[in-house]
Amino acid sequence: MCDSAGRHHLPTPETLRDQVVLEEHDIAPDGSWAVVVRRAVAGDEYVSHLWLVPLAPSGGEPRRLTFGTVRDVRPCVSPDGSRIAFVRSIPGDDDTPASLRILDVRGGETFGPALAPLAPGEVCWSPDGLRLAFTAETGAPRLIVGPAPEPGTPEAKDAKTPRARRITTLDFRWDYQGYLDRRSQAFVVAAADGATPVRVTDVASGVSGICWRPDGLALAFAADPRPDADLRPRTSIFEAAVPAAGSDASSAPAAPAAPREILALSGPCSRPAYSPDGRWLAVVGVDDPDYFDDISPSLFCGPADGSAPAIALAPDLDRPVGSWADTDLTGWQGEQHPGPAWDGNGVVALVTDRGRTHPWRFPVDLTTGRPTGDPLRLANGDDLAHTLALGGGRMTVTATVGARPPELCLVTDGRLAPVTQLGAAWIDTLAWPVMRRVEAPGPGGPIETWIASPADAAPDAALPTVVDVHGGPLGAWAPAPALEVVLLCARGYRVVLPNIRGSASYGAEWITPQLGHWGEVDADDVHAALDHVIGLGLADETRLGALGLSYGGFMVNWLVGTSDRFRAAVSENGVSNQVSAWAHSDSGPEYCRSSHLGDPTTPDGVEKLWRQSPLRHVASIHTPLLMLQAEADRRCPTSDNEQLFSALRWLRREVEYVVYPDEFHGIQATGRIDRRIDRMTRMLDWFDRFLRA
Repeated sequence: MCDSAGRHHLPTPETLRDQVVLEEHDIAPDGSWAVVVRRAVAGDEYVSHLWLVPLAPSGGEPRRLTFGTVRDVRPCVSPDGSRIAFVRSIPGDDDTPASLRILDVRGGETFGPALAPLAPGEVCWSPDGLRLAFTAETGAPRLIVGPAPEPGTPEAKDAKTPRARRITTLDFRWDYQGYLDRRSQAFVVAAADGATPVRVTDVASGVSGICWRPDGLALAFAADPRPDADLRPRTSIFEAAVPAAGSDASSAPAAPAAPREILALSGPCSRPAYSPDGRWLAVVGVDDPDYFDDISPSLFCGPADGSAPAIALAPDLDRPVGSWADTDLTGWQGEQHPGPAWDGNGVVALVTDRGRTHPWRFPVDLTTGRPTGDPLRLANGDDLAHTLALGGGRMTVTATVGARPPELCLVTDGRLAPVTQLGAAWIDTLAWPVMRRVEAPGPGGPIETWIASPADAAPDAALPTVVDVHGGPLGAWAPAPALEVVLLCARGYRVVLPNIRGSASYGAEWITPQLGHWGEVDADDVHAALDHVIGLGLADETRLGALGLSYGGFMVNWLVGTSDRFRAAVSENGVSNQVSAWAHSDSGPEYCRSSHLGDPTTPDGVEKLWRQSPLRHVASIHTPLLMLQAEADRRCPTSDNEQLFSALRWLRREVEYVVYPDEFHGIQATGRIDRRIDRMTRMLDWFDRFLRA
């Protein structure tokens, strides 16, 4: 609450326990209501529940549907609007697999098919509402040598670590998943209590993005079954026949039939969506055999029977389809649902443009599958939409509107209109940062930059200032602040958030100069943005700090090795040695290829990687550096950053290395709550120690 004088309280790291997030949602077919996932913190665990939100003006207040110490996610409304399917897990219970639950919206207990030991991932209803399709990891473990019990069974609970793991391909690990011993396959099950599932696919590399064909006789999905898919990943769209209604595991064939490829581009594609008549298929993808990072994924449409190549619905858009901007107010734990979705004579999807994400409509001629005009942005504003759903002529998104956390919004009259107060009310008693947008003159053109200031700061005061570099580099700061920005402003700092060259959603010309030139044009832009804020009289140039995670961590490591202007820096899960990171990162070879970073198989490739490595400049680092590292991070693993720490300690520089066990790359948003609080506390104290002395 506010104090007796009506003043707002300053947030602290413990405020993270109060954070609430609207993560995912779906809409009823008639558009009269939506279901949202509302995540909160209970004790030391994340819990989430389903809420029903009336969308008609006279529909009443939101109603909570599920309760308890549970994590309910991935809601999916049945075609008749009477039931909601969702995935439930028990926080803190790693031995019990997630379950598929079904809830009657009129009330009653949940029920569900008998899936154990399968743990469902994606979920979608059949067109007739009698069955559900889902994905789950299954099959013989491809890496393990020796006995390997099925996950979720009593044998697995008591099993010791494997005898060995035999690895023959590059795709053997992934962040948040560790070793990829099993891959996700598609299953179909009757929407009835105790029903048993039937496996539909057997693709060695796994499947994702499942959706039903409108006649209910097949599933489409993205997969890459090529034997060398680990070297150059390129998913395409396949279709697999579905057993007739009433089939179960006892009547299913011994092995699923081989799926049929129905849509492919020269680059990867995913997220298939059938047109209502089943004739066309919309996908998100890249039609370029090299698909470097300066090519934005776009929308394509092709015949669903694979009889002709797909065509681009907006070949000149040059903006990425999906939600590509950064703020951890969205929680980072829910699944994105950015479309595509068919809406009359067109396809709707989220598109990110200059750090803002809105729904766009792409008009399509349903007789030819070709675009009938340019795409149309359906809303404007400083918003970041994250999930999209359509029903009954209504369009809904979960989105940050301005600087506030996400709410469920209706897309109406060219704007996102919040219809809930379930997601952002927790900040109403807090001193929230004031966000100001400027365009900083840069060597490559104006740099859109957000300046976050303390709520009570004098508008013209030169404050100690921290520049925060986003990840990616194909990320982009959004108008809504990240939680670390909120806490820094509460401590009296200004925070500079520049969308430097390399940032997504500003077009290929803003990305291309940075490819293969990490630490050059991007670093120039960071300095240019800081110089501009100093020139405005808002930053004290004698008290500057640098902060960043992932690619932002790389940039912090680089900046302190090539400049002495910073008095303190915090680097998290960053990169210091591109030569070793090429092999140590879960996606290193493909990431380095698409980013033009180089590869270590030739002397020139090694030189190029080393030229873009902060470790190369370690002897020049004199800025006090706090290094934060998630120990289970496969994207930017400990091995890389330990090299920089060891070298700095050897040189007797001011350095501290903090490792968080069991945590992954996005610890700042998804880590265990006490670790997130510890991370924030250390970051704030480090800057206080050196910028306020």
